[in-house]
Amino acid sequence: MRHTRLAVFEIFGLHGFAFSTWAVQIPSAQARTGLSTAQLGTLLVVLGAAALVGMQLSGPLIGRYGSARTAVVGNAGIAGSISVPLLATNAVTLAAGLALLGFTLGINEVAMNAQAVIVEQRYGRPIMSAFHAVYSVGNVVGAAAGATTLALEWSPGAIAVGASGICMVTAGSAARVLWTRQTRAEESATTSPRRSRSETPSSAQRHRRIVTLGVLAFLFLLAEGVAADWSIVHSAEHLGISGWYGALTYASFVVSMTLGRFVADRATARHGPVQVVRMGCVVAAVGIAVVIGSPMLVLTIIGWGLFGLGLAGTVPQVFSAAGNTAGSTATDLSRVVGMGYTGILAGPTIIGWLTEFVPLNATLLVPLAAVAVCLLAAGNVGR
Repeated sequence: MRHTRLAVFEIFGLHGFAFSTWAVQIPSAQARTGLSTAQLGTLLVVLGAAALVGMQLSGPLIGRYGSARTAVVGNAGIAGSISVPLLATNAVTLAAGLALLGFTLGINEVAMNAQAVIVEQRYGRPIMSAFHAVYSVGNVVGAAAGATTLALEWSPGAIAVGASGICMVTAGSAARVLWTRQTRAEESATTSPRRSRSETPSSAQRHRRIVTLGVLAFLFLLAEGVAADWSIVHSAEHLGISGWYGALTYASFVVSMTLGRFVADRATARHGPVQVVRMGCVVAAVGIAVVIGSPMLVLTIIGWGLFGLGLAGTVPQVFSAAGNTAGSTATDLSRVVGMGYTGILAGPTIIGWLTEFVPLNATLLVPLAAVAVCLLAAGNVGR
């Protein structure tokens, strides 16, 4: 079982690495293709839309072939497609590359979380947050590697070969364990916890629970998306600080979230998922309130750090609750993950729209309201 857990760690890390590798290269891709900011923004929607399609297709694929094999295919797809947008020289090839990359990321997003639920069930203790922590580590490694290649002025070809090579080696290592490790019969027996007839929820009850968990995922990832896309801009506009000083705000958020995810499993084992989500919402609310009211960089950095720490264990608990709902299917999990992913896309966009009417600092009341709603609904992550 330990080998399976390590393999799932690998696919989470690969996912984070691939996503951040592309994100760092966006300015270079824009310069290479000659696209305007508006045109680039339109094409970036292609990646998000393709990812949502992949997520919805992933559910039926998991039901037929199992999450382990679906994740292997998703990883192989990521490794094969990451080079396309990195090498794109015009709008058509960039759009095609983003569609391929987004589609495979979407398939893998659901499959790796479904496989993580199975591994967590077999371990008999909370370990979901650790998988998401490794995803965050992959994000950091990808961003650092991308920044290094830019500083060293690597060619797009060299960057594409390096990124594809790392993804292929990681995908191959995970596939060696996952492809034959688990059969569909084993998976179907594990993904739906055994309950007596009286404990099994009706179809309507299960549907309401899945929708509620999807809304929680949407709100939590909306808040996370706002931090990712607007924290640095906020420090420049609200505090008049730019450059690497401003970047410390986002770094504080990412580092705190990563570290928080490594300890969230222990907190979940001790206090239960509901208390972890409730405490996380309180900490996140305090953090974003500090950011809104802060007149100085140090306090703002602390505020974003608290925000990341508070959110760290929330989404893993929501996904784990969806996967552990009696009678749930991989399609149910794909819906929860898909709603969450919609939130991470919608959050930054909503903030952008609101800045046309109110100062950016005031728009941060949106993620504050989101975590407040989640605090009230935290009881729904109970198993």
